[in-house]
Amino acid sequence: MATPSVRAVTLTLPDAAATAAFGRALGHAVQRHLDDVRAHGLQLNLSGDLGTGKTALVRAVLEALGVSGPVKSPTFALLEPYSVSSLDFHHFDFYRFADPSEFGSSGFRDLFGPGRICAIEWPERAGPRLPTADLSIALSVDGDGRRASITAASHLGEACLTSALEEFQARTAGS
Repeated sequence: MATPSVRAVTLTLPDAAATAAFGRALGHAVQRHLDDVRAHGLQLNLSGDLGTGKTALVRAVLEALGVSGPVKSPTFALLEPYSVSSLDFHHFDFYRFADPSEFGSSGFRDLFGPGRICAIEWPERAGPRLPTADLSIALSVDGDGRRASITAASHLGEACLTSALEEFQARTAGS
């Protein structure tokens, strides 16, 4: 499969509700592309300072995918697993990694691939040992809201980004 050209967009998310709305739109986009996720897997990298909404975004994605109950930050556990549409959803947080070699020795690499969705907070802490993400989302504080810089680096990432943007923009057009 040929690699697509990288697509990058920036969204202004004026408040926590907008961040959650984008997360739900992304979750619905993943749901629409589950056959491709089953075949190839999906990796979402989430970067940003503490408090920029990385876990809140993943929480909204999981809720849109039908996960009920608490969605905890994996900051202390490093990994919180979920089951979504007979797929494994792994929510990682590598903030506590002191060195990228910790990713290599953790055994986490075995949790990536077909039939799995991996959402990684602080992916830069795993360095080049981490596989290339389908979607990378960098969150930053923007007044009372957030700015999301999103890059799609695969066909599946592009398809999910396009679907998520269409839904998000349709739902927020009247706001």
